[in-house]
Amino acid sequence: MIKILIADDHAVVRAGVRQFIAGHDDLNVVAEASNGAEVIDYIRKSEIDVVVLDISMPGHSGIDTLKSLKHVRPELPVLILSGFAEEQYAVNLLRAGAAGYVNKEAAPAQLVAAIRTVAQGRKYVSPALAQMLADRLSIKDDEQPVHAELSQREFQIFCKLVKGEGVTQIADELFLSVKTVSTYRSRILEKMGMKSNADLTYYAIKNKLIT
Repeated sequence: MIKILIADDHAVVRAGVRQFIAGHDDLNVVAEASNGAEVIDYIRKSEIDVVVLDISMPGHSGIDTLKSLKHVRPELPVLILSGFAEEQYAVNLLRAGAAGYVNKEAAPAQLVAAIRTVAQGRKYVSPALAQMLADRLSIKDDEQPVHAELSQREFQIFCKLVKGEGVTQIADELFLSVKTVSTYRSRILEKMGMKSNADLTYYAIKNKLIT
């Protein structure tokens, strides 16, 4: 029996995922969480086989939660379930330790298959993402999305900057010094060829990284 924790700040989404999973004898939703802190607290106390995690949650975002999960339970498979298209986030999140990425518009059967795949210790890549990765092999480096060049930590901080979070707030959330976050910010701006947070936010909106 695969024990699953569903993490999403919308109760209706959690209920929908639970319904998709119901009826499969090898799958069992044993817990739900509406924010990252609840996820971390639960896995510290209980055994879970797979976490199904949304990346767009208030406070401790899904991206932050993913990094915390990999620190607390490195072996625990985390399947990202997101409303954002795969080309925007999937590669960066797989680099950050996610075991797979499923779009919320995917068929229920795809979600079930993904859960079973990551529970076996394998990565789940949808046919659409597999095609995208294959296409990228033939794309020149200078034609890749600019944010694809960011490291895991840089991408995490980038996502916070484009949402309007200040350096001090980011430093507090990530337990880093203000100087370290400022250095990351400068590096992000340099890598992306931009001059300000406003430029980063415009890029994120244009590329549908935020809505």
